[in-house]
Amino acid sequence: MVIDWGQRATHHGRRLRAAEYVRMSTDHQEFSTDNQSVAIRAYADTHGYEIVRTYADDGKSGLNVDGRDAFTKLIDDIEGGRADFSAIFVYDVSRWGRFQDPDEAAMYELRCRRAGVDVLYCADQFENDGSIGSSIVKTVKRVMAGAYSHDLSIKVFAGQANLIRRGFRQGGAAGFGLRRMLVDQNGERKSRLKCGEHKSIATDRVILVPGPENEIAIVRDIYRMFVEDGRPERDIAIALNARAILTDLGRPWTRGTVHQILINEKYIGHNVWARTSFKLKRAHIRNKPDNWVRTDNAFEPIIDENIFLRARAIIDVRSEKMTNEAMLVALKSILEGHGQLSGIIIDEAEDCPSSSAYRSRFGSLLRAYSLVGFSPDRDYRYLEINKKLRALHPTVINEIIAGIGSVGGRATRDPLTDLMTVNAEFTVSIAIMRSILTSAGTVRWKLRLDTALNPDLTIATRMDEHNERTKDFFLLPRLDMREAVLRLCEHNGLSLDAYRFDTLDRFYRMAARTAVPRAA
Repeated sequence: MVIDWGQRATHHGRRLRAAEYVRMSTDHQEFSTDNQSVAIRAYADTHGYEIVRTYADDGKSGLNVDGRDAFTKLIDDIEGGRADFSAIFVYDVSRWGRFQDPDEAAMYELRCRRAGVDVLYCADQFENDGSIGSSIVKTVKRVMAGAYSHDLSIKVFAGQANLIRRGFRQGGAAGFGLRRMLVDQNGERKSRLKCGEHKSIATDRVILVPGPENEIAIVRDIYRMFVEDGRPERDIAIALNARAILTDLGRPWTRGTVHQILINEKYIGHNVWARTSFKLKRAHIRNKPDNWVRTDNAFEPIIDENIFLRARAIIDVRSEKMTNEAMLVALKSILEGHGQLSGIIIDEAEDCPSSSAYRSRFGSLLRAYSLVGFSPDRDYRYLEINKKLRALHPTVINEIIAGIGSVGGRATRDPLTDLMTVNAEFTVSIAIMRSILTSAGTVRWKLRLDTALNPDLTIATRMDEHNERTKDFFLLPRLDMREAVLRLCEHNGLSLDAYRFDTLDRFYRMAARTAVPRAA
């Protein structure tokens, strides 16, 4: 319902210029961005405004501005003096955002108003004129919009927990030796999901099933070597690498990856979820075991429970038999050897309890760090992260070459420089940008363009804030780049974000080949 307040805004008989902002969080909402736009334009027309520009965020959450490129561009255009309109129309307060802090929504509106652009809500029953009454109603609306997301988060968590208790998998890779199986609403198996594939029908579910026999045999070998032969994780990793066996991610084995197989209950068929939480897109929290959601014997096991328990007992004894002082001595030795501490460094260290053991014994890693005199004011994990990203680089290149081939194109790679030549027409360089957390809590990325190879196009893969998965991509043509070093933040304005894409589909379309009929 759009309320007609019965007033028209004109200037010397001409309609005033306005923009519209529309947003929906999923593709399944009844009130789509198109429907919002129809209502907004009807409201604007009756009030003497002409909509001259549209900012649309499809499938974007309103909890914050992360990922809402249109909203960020709107604010940037207004504050940068590029707005050729005097008002911004929004369907209602919730479309502006479901910020958990109502002051955050007010802050963005204030920034627009200070730049001379009013924010007008079409469907809410108040006129945003700055009066006491409208301010009170607007504040209540903002609180209600945030509360809706909070309540929805609780309901979604309860629904996901219920699916876990029923034995269904909720996200995440299957792991080495296991595969994801798609089942229908009656539990009938449909097909195995490949890496990167997701279910497309809402009533379908996912379970874990045993993987290829050779992988199952390797998992059992890992447990046998650890439990019966008494070999530590690092020796097992060396043995697997000597056999040219790669992990499920196509990488060499490390002490940490072996350790994860030895402690994960999915290998004995148990379904465990909510070890960590990231509710309402706030801080990641490591939950206590009592708060985990679990169902035992949900999947077909590939490891006997007795040997699993024996492995866990060995791991637990390694830390239990050590006093607090001994654990701290071991931690301090690692610090002296590496110059810094992180969960990865601890897990890769020999003759030392795992990082989870330190969390359990001392309450948190930070507490353990402080007891050995280490304060992670700087993110010293960059050494390990850089090592991981360097190992990831060949995988990214191979994936891109495969993507080019899937659309009929052809790419070759220089083995010395990794420079790609696409369709014998243009060259492409691949760069992976590590995220850096600043002292202010914001995320930054730094990219050094390869001026020596001087590629026609640079594909810059931007990692997420944890440097665990790809966030997005920048397709940077050489002709448009004026600086050798680019420093990126979450939102960079049109001059850089115009080259940002969520996927590489646009690039693959550039490399696609189209058959042309032969001339008569």
